[in-house]
Order: sequence, then C-alpha cells, then structure tokens
Amino acid sequence: MINAAARASVAPPPVPAPTLRRALGKWDLTAIGINQVIGSAIFFLPSQVAAQIGSWSPLAFIAIGFASLLVALCFAEVGSRFDRTGGPYLYTRAAFGRFVAFEVGWMQWVTRVTSQASIANAIALALGFYWPVVTSGFVRVSIISAVTLALGWVNLRGIRPSAFVINLFTVAKLIPLALFILVGLWFIDVGRLAPSGAVTTSQVSAAALLLIFAFGGYDVIGVPAGEAADPRRHLPFAFVATIVSVTAIMTLAQIVALATLPDLPASRTPLADASQLFIGAAGALVISAGAVISMTGNNFGAVLTGSRMLFALAENGELPRWFATIHPRYRTPSNAIVFTTVVALVLALSGSFVILAIASAVARLVAYTGACAATLRLRHPSFDGVVSGATFVTPLGPFVPLAAIGVSLTILAGATTEQLLGGAIGLAAGGALFLANDRFGGRAGETRAT
Repeated sequence: MINAAARASVAPPPVPAPTLRRALGKWDLTAIGINQVIGSAIFFLPSQVAAQIGSWSPLAFIAIGFASLLVALCFAEVGSRFDRTGGPYLYTRAAFGRFVAFEVGWMQWVTRVTSQASIANAIALALGFYWPVVTSGFVRVSIISAVTLALGWVNLRGIRPSAFVINLFTVAKLIPLALFILVGLWFIDVGRLAPSGAVTTSQVSAAALLLIFAFGGYDVIGVPAGEAADPRRHLPFAFVATIVSVTAIMTLAQIVALATLPDLPASRTPLADASQLFIGAAGALVISAGAVISMTGNNFGAVLTGSRMLFALAENGELPRWFATIHPRYRTPSNAIVFTTVVALVLALSGSFVILAIASAVARLVAYTGACAATLRLRHPSFDGVVSGATFVTPLGPFVPLAAIGVSLTILAGATTEQLLGGAIGLAAGGALFLANDRFGGRAGETRAT
C-alpha cells in the first residue's frame, strides 16, 4: 500500500498560472498609437478648424503636433521604466501612490468604453448615409451589436490576432488618406495657403482645443506593455513615431482640403467633398469607406487598451481579482475584455455614453498631467532601485516635462463647465469605488512597480 508520503512524492507538479503572452513589437505598438489617434476626427476636423482660423490652420496642426510631442516624450521616458500592463496607471502609481493612480486608470477606462460606444453609433450613422435603414430600429441595433461583439471576440482570441487586426485597420485607414493627399497635392491652389486675416485669441483657443483632442489617444500605447516583447526599449520609439506620423498626415490632409475645396468651413464632410472635386464620386466613396474603417479600427483599439487598463487595476489589487483572470488558452485578460465589451454595447444601444463622454476632457488632463509629473518625480534619486532606470531620457532636463504639463493644462483651461462637472463626477465616482474596494473588496497586496 502506498503511504501518503509516497503519493506526495509522485504527485504531478502544480500547473503554473497562465500569463499574458509577450508578442507585440515596436511597429505593433506604433500601429496601436496611430490607430487610436486617427479615428473619425481627421475626416471632419479640417472644416471645423478652418472655420476658426482659416488659412492659418496648417500652422496650427504643426504647432499642436509639436505640443503633443512634448507630452509624448514624457510618456516615452516614463514608459521606458516599466514592462507591465497599465501605462499611465503604473507610472503615477510608482510616483504618487495608489489613489492618484487609481483615478488615472479609472478615468482612462471610462474614456475608452464611452469612446467605443460613441464611435459605434457614429459607424451606424456613417453607413446610414448610403443605407438610411441602418440608422434606426432593429437594423441599427444589429449593426452596433455585431461590430461591438466581433471586436470583443477577436480581442479575446489572443494578442497576436489582435495585433494583426490592429495593423490591418491602421494600414486600411491610411490608404484612403494617402490617396487623398498624394492625388490632392496635384490640384492645390497655393494661393489659398498663404496665412491671411487676423484671428482673435478666442478663435485660436477654440482651434487649439479641437486639435488637442484630435491628437489625443497616444497615451494608451504603454497600456499593453505586459504583452510587448521588449516594452522598455520599444515604447519610446512607438510614442515618438506615432506623433511624428500623425502630425504629418493631419497637416498634409488639412493643406489639401484647404487648397482644393472652396469654402472649406461650410463643409460637413470636407475630405469626401474635396475628393469628389479632384477624383470624382469614386474618391468620395473611398474616403467615406475610409472613415468607417478608421472608426472601426479605433473601436478595436479601445477594446484592447480599455480591457488591459481594467486588468491592470485588478492585477494590482484595486479591483476584484475576477477582472485579472487570464484565459488559459488564449492568454488574454478574458473577463476584462468581456466586461468592457458588454458595458460598451449597453452604453451604445442606450445612448448613456453621452452623459459619461463629457468627462473625457478631464480624463485626458488627468492622464497627461500625471504621466508628465511622474517623469519629473521618478528622476529623483530616492527612486533609484525602486523603479527601473529609464532606457530613454527626454533632453533639456526639466524643461520638456514642465512644458508638457503646461500643454496638458490647456485642456482644462478650454473645458466647458459641463465638462468640468462631468470630470469631477467621474473622479468622485472613482474615489468612491477605490474606498469601497479597500473597505469591502479586500486587496491583493502591494505588487512590484515594474
């Protein structure tokens, strides 16, 4: 008879818990960034900016691109210290503690899930231009549900399929824009590009605020770092490459729209209208299809990054461990993906995202300012040995982080009372959730910072 000791000696070793698969390279991370910045805004923004500052608008795109680069350089430096999932949440956690970090992570998740719901509705409206039946009733519900659930399903199946789809969407949305720019440059009227006419401070401020939001989204590049092959080396490249790329694309698109389309400020669909002038109806159709592809790709990225933020909060004990579950086969944060997808679908179908979306201005401010301030704080010698050393250091000492904080605060300066109130409510809800988890949920304990 085999005694207990003998049975123990031949017992199989415990099966290790599944971990996230590290499969993202630097170009995958860059595609995530470009995909999140270039959504629907580029297809409609040229006329809105031109309505404010006219022929000065190309210079405004360049200026805001440079301002965004200052913030991105801070993300590049602080991101090079970390190799786990979480992005701005991890950066602020190491620098300022759990509560500040939770607010950053919470607001980022709210922004991603409301953005996904909003864009799902925009996709239905865009398709409704050609098929009006899509904009209401059962067909609308079916389209929104199919798109949302399909994106969630692909995300669930693994990071490699997700990276492939992100890359595919990024290339697919850039092709129509490249066609618009390359063909349109042959038809521009250079005389329309000369800056002329005085603009007021309020007009410049309004245009800058539009552009700051249009350039937003790159802050999520570091969120899936736990699934990147070499995040500390590749994140700085992805942050900088994203901003340089989108600045060039947006500026050139603005130049073509401004110099080819008469009365640009009056157009509701400037890129499609301009394309119809110098390419024809086929050009307008390509741009319209590109807008739908762009929005769908943007939504796919929202599922990927939003679910990973929820996973990071749970992994660090700030939410129930259920959200940190990793699928044993696909090695993705399955519960976080399912939850994020379901919430986005409910918000999209109910229209409730409109109430939450007003918090996005403050949410972006919190993430940008937190990461830029963390860049400065983590340089202090007291953090040596606590967090990993930066593999990329932003030049000019404290100048860039301080300037980037100033850029970030311009979002707050231009926010409406409604946006400020929505942001305050969002932060208050996050604070209540943080306290409730500490009081009733139990924490998994402190985890390593990098």
